[in-house]
Amino acid sequence: MLVTMLPLMLDRLRVLLVEDPSLMRDSLVALLSSEPGVEVVGEIANSAQAIKLATAASPDLALVDFASAGGTDIIAALRERWPSAHVLVLASLENERLLKAALHAGAGGYVLRSDTRAELMTALHKVAAGQPHVSRAIREWIATFDAASRASHAAADRVALLTDREREIMRWVASGLRTREIAQRLSLSHKTVEKHRSNLMRKLGLRSAAAVAAFATEKGYGRA
Repeated sequence: MLVTMLPLMLDRLRVLLVEDPSLMRDSLVALLSSEPGVEVVGEIANSAQAIKLATAASPDLALVDFASAGGTDIIAALRERWPSAHVLVLASLENERLLKAALHAGAGGYVLRSDTRAELMTALHKVAAGQPHVSRAIREWIATFDAASRASHAAADRVALLTDREREIMRWVASGLRTREIAQRLSLSHKTVEKHRSNLMRKLGLRSAAAVAAFATEKGYGRA
């Protein structure tokens, strides 16, 4: 059985569910209640009631819907009134800002609705045991985001390497023009524009016209 395979699990994990939409709440209650060793000691959609219920039921962990339950407010309130609280956030989207806000407010973990049942159960037991947990999907998303951000910063540092003509062509690429259209506007041959575009992509470390357009737009180079 799944729960018996998880490390550092409690003999019986008491979970308080803070979830607004009743249909989703019912589904989560059914899922959690079907797991051996897990007991849902309360389900609530109101932050004030959640704190009151947490005080009375003494759960090991609160599973909080970050969007519908009021986000950081409920986490901060639980942590203030219930210092021993362990909070696991349930979110709908990969969002670095929300992730940082949740962890800053005192959440011990962050999972997505799209995560697997196994991922959710692992997160519940790790956070209840005082270990941080961020779902694999979010870790992969952040890694991709960071890589793209580093590439963008690296490209920005290399703009000084571009010639005036390459900068001009970069702006036209950002405006959505194809190589042939840029050649016509600048009275250059298709081959010459292609060479300039290839050179600027090499200098910036970008691999496609779409990447050039995204970079130029993001950095405010705009239209030629």
